Amino acid sequence: MSDKVVGYIRVSTYDQNPERQLDGMHLDKIFTDKASGKDLKRPAFEELLDYIREGDTLLVHSMDRLARNLEHLRQVVRELTAKGVKVQFVKERLTFTGEDSPMATLLLSVMGAVAEFERSLIRERQREGVDLAKQKGLYKGRKKALNEEQVRELQERVAQGEKKAILAKAFNIRRETIYQYLKEYELPNTSLHQTESQIQHNQPCTL
Repeated sequence: MSDKVVGYIRVSTYDQNPERQLDGMHLDKIFTDKASGKDLKRPAFEELLDYIREGDTLLVHSMDRLARNLEHLRQVVRELTAKGVKVQFVKERLTFTGEDSPMATLLLSVMGAVAEFERSLIRERQREGVDLAKQKGLYKGRKKALNEEQVRELQERVAQGEKKAILAKAFNIRRETIYQYLKEYELPNTSLHQTESQIQHNQPCTL
């Protein structure tokens, strides 16, 4: 029987700081996911389920960090406690062992429902904020991965026959994004067209 203290941390985006969760707590092992709460693909979470053993204690900052929704929360807690794992939520100050009273089970449902409700309110406020910003002409959407100069360079290198897999790595974007940029931006009638013509006629490039 193991007796390790295992921590699970999830942040919604790469901009959030995972250090804020479970800060200052003694942990023998930490699993960290950087993914949306509704994301089905959480590699660290899957590794956690394979790693944790009977007698271990799982520490999670809050219920909404562990599960996608209330149903998933109850399922995960039941599965873990059935394995003999103690599940502890720091923010809610609740611990579940599998031998919980009906009151503890009720608290799990109530607190999980509250967390899910809070998430829905946050999403609603975000949508309202975006809509309001759009009405005022202030919303610019997500920042583009490439600026205009980089797009021009991308177009020229594509025209020269450079492989898109290499370009995707060079510009740190996906191949699908390359096609989007090529479709969104019209090729300028400048040196790019000159380059294409020279390539077709096997002439040296003067760029």
